[in-house]
Amino acid sequence: MRSPRKSGAMKYAKDKVGLWMIGAGGRVGSAVALGVTALAKRLTQPTGLVSALPVFDSVRLIDPGTIVIGGHEVRSETLLDAIDAAHKKANLFDEKVIRRCAPRLRAMQRNLRPGSLYGAGPTIRKLADLRGLERERSGAAAIERLSADIDGFRRRHALDCVVVIHVASSEPPFRRNAAHARFDKLQRTLARRGAKVLPTSSLYALAAIEAGCPFINFTPSWGVNVPAIQERARTRGVPFMGSDGKTGETLVKSILAPMFAMRHLPVLSWVGQNILGNRDGAVLQDPKTRQSKIRTKDKIVSRIVGGSPTTRVSIDYVPSLDDWKVAWDFIHFEGFLGTKMSMQFTWCGSDSILAAPLIIDLVRLSVLAWKKGESGPMRHLGFFFKDPIGVDEHDLSTQWRRLVEHVTMSRAADFSPRGVALRSDTRGRPRGLKP
Repeated sequence: MRSPRKSGAMKYAKDKVGLWMIGAGGRVGSAVALGVTALAKRLTQPTGLVSALPVFDSVRLIDPGTIVIGGHEVRSETLLDAIDAAHKKANLFDEKVIRRCAPRLRAMQRNLRPGSLYGAGPTIRKLADLRGLERERSGAAAIERLSADIDGFRRRHALDCVVVIHVASSEPPFRRNAAHARFDKLQRTLARRGAKVLPTSSLYALAAIEAGCPFINFTPSWGVNVPAIQERARTRGVPFMGSDGKTGETLVKSILAPMFAMRHLPVLSWVGQNILGNRDGAVLQDPKTRQSKIRTKDKIVSRIVGGSPTTRVSIDYVPSLDDWKVAWDFIHFEGFLGTKMSMQFTWCGSDSILAAPLIIDLVRLSVLAWKKGESGPMRHLGFFFKDPIGVDEHDLSTQWRRLVEHVTMSRAADFSPRGVALRSDTRGRPRGLKP
């Protein structure tokens, strides 16, 4: 197989980078692991990687094949188990590629650590089968252990930077609390034994921040989307972004809806029906968890076209589809002289195959932001998300232009001593939740 287009001509940044995935052993995480390995061995092209487009050739991004992978997981299924299951049940991947990548995937497995169930709901708890997941007595204790895992990974592999990305199953909505407003209040509450003030995804976000790592939330779960956590990230000089990766139906909506707005064709209603299998589909059977996902998928149309169109999004679990997701959308709109017309489209794609290259993109672009000393929300990455933090513009073409302008108009500096100092204290241990 030919080597990737950029391998011969592109000059990569020399930094040694790690990717720490929350939910590393799931379908998306395992697809990322296989993809990075296949790129390293030149067994595949960088198809689907936005950052591999020629427009970014002038920017020195890291070689995706050199990314060192680790992560947290609450299930015993290995990376190879997940890849084999995806291949057998959904006809994904190539057996020859799996076989040639297997040794490196087994080595990656040694970088996975038990995650946490502190703050997790019953749906996620049913999936967990590792022992020792309930050992923490407080949110602060969970954060300290999780952060130590990330920092230990960085040190073992002598990494310049570790990007933490949440790709675990979606969580149900979590109730807002007064402690979420300021970090000092949140810090005190987290230290209380048994206090469940944050969902698990937000504990992972704080663990990444305490380790001094860029954090990306690729799910609709809370993650970093809490004022007190964002305050802590800014204090620590950590960049972050989310929420909910834009991979399929919503991607089409964000490019199609502006057409109606530009043609002055009022959208009367936009109804989407989604069916999917795999573990994500099973988790979304829970009505509360499903509502979190629907919320990020449903509001994008009205934000783009304006007015008050009737919008509906439904998600149903169809086990036989496994990793394949099918979306059917019906758009009812008004034309000249009040004539009503309609449009329909169907999207069918593999959830993991669509998501995996975007995860690699987000690692490469987050490292670039880290090297430039950026902190807070990486708004230029709104292109990748359904509900981007701090971004009001949802037109995909506008988001694309802002991404390209931000990435290509400046060059990254070398890693600064400040970045290394933020990651650990003088004894080489995670700072935890010290003020």
